Amino acid sequence: MSSTEALYLIYLSTGFTVGFGHCIGMCGPIVVSFTLNLRGRRVLIPHLLYNFGRIVTYTLIGGIMGATGSFTAVTANIAGLQKAVMVVAGLLIVIMGLAMSGWFPWGRSFGDRYKPDGIVSAGYRKLSSLKSTYVYFPLGLLLGLLPCGPVYTALIGAARAGMEVQTPLKGIFIGMGLMAAFGGGTVPALVLVAKLADLGWLKSKEIIYRISSVLMILVGVYFIVRAIRY
Repeated sequence: MSSTEALYLIYLSTGFTVGFGHCIGMCGPIVVSFTLNLRGRRVLIPHLLYNFGRIVTYTLIGGIMGATGSFTAVTANIAGLQKAVMVVAGLLIVIMGLAMSGWFPWGRSFGDRYKPDGIVSAGYRKLSSLKSTYVYFPLGLLLGLLPCGPVYTALIGAARAGMEVQTPLKGIFIGMGLMAAFGGGTVPALVLVAKLADLGWLKSKEIIYRISSVLMILVGVYFIVRAIRY
């Protein structure tokens, strides 16, 4: 297995554990509200459309971040500067993983609740008032923009991975692929919440939070090691 393939697997696994930890806390109430609004109708297709919309948003932003990382690598003619950028990106991911777990002195700075504000909130209210099943796809596109610590961490990783390739186009593809894997990993938890429509069943959220944090930290360490070795 190549290092890139391993990174895709790590992103998928991180998304899966983040889904059962962070996403249930932050997006769970939104998903439950969708289910309640769908009473008398099938819930699976709307929720799949919602999650697909989220993944599309993550993938597009990931492509931008991957291209940015690649462009940085191409234009950073001073090898020491390029390595410094890579190390800083890795350190940021490690710090975010520690903060999310509560192991960092800042405490858990990645909140479990979305506080509606601004354009995203206004768009959410307008779209959620519509009754069409297909409105859940644009809802997913929009809510993929919600402020989210683990997503930000994954995007930093996508930018860092883009620094491993030679052209911005390759950076776009690797960034898109990584964020698609991350987004896909979060889907099972949110679909399960949609089916259960009750957050009280999850008793081991803290443990899963820690697992997802460890995976994030491993990604950061991986990037730091790569920067130092090459």
